[in-house]
Amino acid sequence: MDAIKEIVIQLFVASLPAFLFPILYEKWSGFGRRPANVEPKSPYSLGMAAICAASMLLCALFSQTYSDIIPLEFGIMPLFVLMLYSRLRLSIVMGVFRMALFPLYAVNYTITGWLLETGLLLFPFILWSAGRFRERKQQDRTVILFLWLAIGQIMVTASPLLTVNLQQAHVPALIVVSTVHLASAAIVSSLYSYYMASSLEKERQNKHVMQLTNQYFSEADKLQQIMDAAPLNIILIDQQRCILSVNDTFLQLYRNDHPSATRGSLIGQKLGGECGGFDIGLIALRVEKALQEGTKTTELLQIEDKVYFTSMSPIIQGLTDEVIAAVIIVQDITELETLRMELNHVERLSLVGQMAAGITHEIRNPMAVVRGFLQLMREKSANDLDHYYRIVMEELDRANSIISDFLALAQNRVVTKELCSLHHIIEELKPLLWAEANLRGQSIEVKLDERVPLLYLNVKEIKQLILNLARNGMEAMGEKGLLTLMTSYDEDGIKLCVIDSGPGLSEVQQQKLFAPFYTTKAKGTGLGLPLCLSIMERHGGNITVRSEEGVGTTFTCVFSVDPSSPHGNSG
Repeated sequence: MDAIKEIVIQLFVASLPAFLFPILYEKWSGFGRRPANVEPKSPYSLGMAAICAASMLLCALFSQTYSDIIPLEFGIMPLFVLMLYSRLRLSIVMGVFRMALFPLYAVNYTITGWLLETGLLLFPFILWSAGRFRERKQQDRTVILFLWLAIGQIMVTASPLLTVNLQQAHVPALIVVSTVHLASAAIVSSLYSYYMASSLEKERQNKHVMQLTNQYFSEADKLQQIMDAAPLNIILIDQQRCILSVNDTFLQLYRNDHPSATRGSLIGQKLGGECGGFDIGLIALRVEKALQEGTKTTELLQIEDKVYFTSMSPIIQGLTDEVIAAVIIVQDITELETLRMELNHVERLSLVGQMAAGITHEIRNPMAVVRGFLQLMREKSANDLDHYYRIVMEELDRANSIISDFLALAQNRVVTKELCSLHHIIEELKPLLWAEANLRGQSIEVKLDERVPLLYLNVKEIKQLILNLARNGMEAMGEKGLLTLMTSYDEDGIKLCVIDSGPGLSEVQQQKLFAPFYTTKAKGTGLGLPLCLSIMERHGGNITVRSEEGVGTTFTCVFSVDPSSPHGNSG
C-alpha cells in the first residue's frame, strides 16, 4: 500500500503542470483580455518553466526506492515535456536545475547514475527534435512524448542495477516498477498532450479572433473615411430608428443648429430634430419602407426655397436576408435645380435666337428690294422730295446694320484662326482710324510693346473688334480728344487697351455695358460691345472696362498666350 501511495503521489506531482498550465496560461498571457495591438506572450515560457520546476522539485522531495534499490521518481517527465514544448534557453536552464537536484533523488551516486537519473544523455536528442515535434499533429505528439518519457523512466530504473548484482528476488520488483513507469509515462504523456493541445487551440482561436477584430476595425475605419469623403449627408440607422453612424458632411450641417454636437453624442439617438433648415423627422417617416419592406426609395423634398434629394436604402444581412439597418443619403440640390432651370431657359432662348436669326436674314431680302425701288423713285421724283428719300434710305441702312450686328452676335460658329501678328493688324487699320479721327478733329496715339509674340487669331474678327472699340471711343469724345491704342505683355497675358479721353461712364452704365441692345448713344444699336465680347470669348480671352467720369474710359482685351506659339516681336 505504501508503494502504491508513493506511485500515486509521484504521478500526481509529475502531472500537476498539465492541470495547472491552462489556468496559469489564462492569467499569465492575459488570454482574452489583451489589447488588439499587443502580441500574446509565449504560452510555453516563464509560466511553464515555473510550474515544471516546482513539479521536479516535489518529485525529488517525495522520491522513494522500491525494494531498496529501484528508484520511484518521475521528475524527468515534466523536464522532457518542457524541453519539447518550450524555448531552447529555458530548456537548458531547467536541465541544469534538474542536475542540481540530483542529490535529492539519487540512488546511484556515480557518474553513470548521474548521467542516467538526470536524463542528461537524452537532452541533446530531445532538444534537436523539439522543433519538428511541435509541427506534428496531436496524435503523433502523444506517441512521441510517450516514447521519450518511457525511455527516460527506464534509464532511471536501470541506473542502480548497473552497480549491484541483480538477484533472482529483484526480478519481480524490476518488472513491476518498469510496468508502473511505462503506465505512468502513458498517462502523463496523454495528459500533457491533451492540455497542451487545448492551450494551442485556444491560442489559435485567440489569434484568429484578434485578426478578425483588427480587420473589422480596419474595414470600419476605411468605410468611415469613405463616408466622410463623400460630399453627401449620410446617416446610418438601425431597426429602432437610432443613429448608428454619420459622416462629417452631415455632422457639419447638423452643427449649424446644434453647435456643440459631436459624432459620439449623435450615435444612439433617435433620428429627428432640425438640421440645416429642414426637419430630419420628415426623413424618418419615409425610411419605414426601407426598414420594413427592404426596398430602396428616392424622393425630392421641397422645403421653403430649398430642394433636397433623399435616398433610403436597406442594409441586408447576407446569410438571413434580414434588414438590419438602413442608410439615408440627403443632398441639397437647390443649386443644381436652379442650374437645370436656367439651362432649360437658355435652351429656349437659343431656339428663339435661332428663329430670330432666320427671320432677320429673310427680312434683309425685301429690304434690299425696297431700297432699290426707292433709289429708282428718287431719280424720277422732284428735287424737293430728295431729303425724304434720303431719310428713308438712311433708316433702311441703319436697320440693315442692326440686322448684320444681330446676326454676327447670334451666330455661334467656330472661327478659323491663324498665327499672325496683332501689331500688323493694328498697322493695317491705322490709316482708316487716322482718317476718321481727322474728320472729327481728334488725334490717335499708338503704343506697341515689342515683346508681344505672335498669336492665333481670326484677322477679320480682330479687325472688327478694334474698329468697334476705336469708333466707340471717338464717338464718346469731343473735338481735340485723344484715342490711345496700346499693347502690353505680362504674366496675365497679352493686353490690348483702347483708351479715350471722353466723359467716362457711371458705375450703373459700366454694369450694363455688355448687355445686348443697351447703348449710351442716341443712334446706337447696343450690339457693338456684346459683339466684341463674343469675339473675345471665341478667342479664349476676355474684355473689361474701367472708366472714371470726367476722365475717360479704358477697354482692355486680354488674350491668353498659347505655349506652342512662337515668341518674339510681332511687330
